Amino acid sequence: MENKTSSSVKTRRIAVMAMLAAISFAVLLLAHLVPFFSFIPALPFLKYDPKDVIIAMGGFLLGPLEALAISIVVSLIEMLTISTTGPIGLLMNVLSTAAFACTAAVVYRKKHDMGGAILGLALGVVCMTVVMLLWNWLITPLYMHVPRAVIVTYMLPGFLPFNLVKAAANMALTLLLYKPISKALRNAHLLPPSGGSGSGKFSAGLIIFSVVLLISCILVALALLGLLGG
Repeated sequence: MENKTSSSVKTRRIAVMAMLAAISFAVLLLAHLVPFFSFIPALPFLKYDPKDVIIAMGGFLLGPLEALAISIVVSLIEMLTISTTGPIGLLMNVLSTAAFACTAAVVYRKKHDMGGAILGLALGVVCMTVVMLLWNWLITPLYMHVPRAVIVTYMLPGFLPFNLVKAAANMALTLLLYKPISKALRNAHLLPPSGGSGSGKFSAGLIIFSVVLLISCILVALALLGLLGG
């Protein structure tokens, strides 16, 4: 009986991982159709997509290793279908998502409340930005076929704002969507019931913070595109 229950739980977890991977790829595909999601004109291969939001929620619900597994699967499918960056793009996608989603999931596993989610996502923003600056410095010269000194000139005006805006927007969207998505999965009996309780006031404040953060990211992206100016 115990083995049967354990097998059922494992099956549901795999089903949730597959569902999240499918949703991640769907939103990735949608983002590729929207020109605005490339908001650094000098570096058009840098495109925002919200797949990290879904993968971060997977990390919160299932754990950091599961988030990493979803990231690898989605990035591999992306490379084989719509990406033009090949193995380099695969590597960069996995590094970016893992730095954000896995960092957040590790912190949330240790501090399993909304404060832990906020802290984890904030650290994920910092970790992803630093990791991607380092790896763009290492790898992008191979992709663009230019000396590394040229890539350095793009760091502050290009790679830094892109990764900060991308990660901060993903943080805001994760905070806005995590509770309704997790509730839906639990109501569908794909995940066990949660034993936690939340504060209405805190939730309202969190929603306001997340919306303000998301709007700020959109305004910065518009400014980088030159669509805001006096």
